[in-house]
Amino acid sequence: MPINGLFHVAIKATSLQATERFYCDVLGLALAPRPPLKVPGIWLQTRTSEGPVVIHVYGGDVAKNADGSYPVGGNAVDHVALSAQGFNEMKKALSAKGIPFRERPVPGGPLWQLFVYDPNGLQLELNFHSGSEPGPEPDPSNDQKRGVDWFEPKAYLQFGAPDR
Repeated sequence: MPINGLFHVAIKATSLQATERFYCDVLGLALAPRPPLKVPGIWLQTRTSEGPVVIHVYGGDVAKNADGSYPVGGNAVDHVALSAQGFNEMKKALSAKGIPFRERPVPGGPLWQLFVYDPNGLQLELNFHSGSEPGPEPDPSNDQKRGVDWFEPKAYLQFGAPDR
């Protein structure tokens, strides 16, 4: 069940238009195709010798903090997405350690996803290509925690993480 690459970074944006202009006009990224997701956003990419680098940006109410403000600085990074293999093995490993996770298939695409927090409270999105994954498909009913804070610091004490 190895991680085999950085998939994308997701940023919460105060303004999608300003974010697009900065990344495209200043940094030279281009708009990338984006599936019809339920949240407003854009995908940006550039090509490197290693393949495409993608930044997902989303805005609107889903990008706001609980108090209605927009996050600033490092708090604007919503999650880091990694490519992985071994979907069901990863679920078993997380369950065995008592680590909460969410799971879902990507609508209209070949990806299965697991969302999990690291000990610092950074959300990770693990992406698995369904064509190379044996076993049961993701259970979309285990995606109910989306949009709420479900980080459970006590689950990470086993790794030596401080109790918050």
